[in-house]
Amino acid sequence: MTTKALLSACAAALLLAGCGGKVLYPTYYALDLPPPPRPALSDAPLPATVAVRRFDTPSYLRQGRIVYRQAPQEIGFYEYRRWAADPAVTVTAAMIASLRSSRLFSFVTPNDSQDRPDYLMSGRLERLEEIDYKGGVQVEAKLSAELVNLRNGAMVWTGDATESLPVETRNVNAVVAEMSHAVARSVDRLVANMGQQLVAK
Repeated sequence: MTTKALLSACAAALLLAGCGGKVLYPTYYALDLPPPPRPALSDAPLPATVAVRRFDTPSYLRQGRIVYRQAPQEIGFYEYRRWAADPAVTVTAAMIASLRSSRLFSFVTPNDSQDRPDYLMSGRLERLEEIDYKGGVQVEAKLSAELVNLRNGAMVWTGDATESLPVETRNVNAVVAEMSHAVARSVDRLVANMGQQLVAK
């Protein structure tokens, strides 16, 4: 290490020590989604396979920090409260599990298989944030998705689901717990809506 670099490192260390002492480290959180119920032992209504593409997210949700809003147009971030895993990955896994449990299709897989499925689901985690401007602390999760028939390119279903839940205890653990509930309910609503429309056809 050069003298200049060493002096810079020492200065940074002294600056941290002089600012009150304690160095802050991030705390990491993960969505905790319950497993779907075990699938019924019955044939799938659609004797077809579906692949689920990894859910997309807005760029601000890909920064890894937990998001809050103090006004509809204002996006804030908890600097030291971060996601241990990308929420989009967790949502994608939950969607696959929910589809398998629903038994709408004969086979459900992530979109990384060499096999060509009959259908492709694409989705987006539109919102996952704490809301602080509606007369109390809430969380909001919004998902959207679509299903394409790969045999003919037709869009056979689109849907979205939004869940808002109050947070009774004002701490980040409680916020993340309610976010988990909101995401799980949104996933279940999307799958139920898709099932109703596909079976009706």
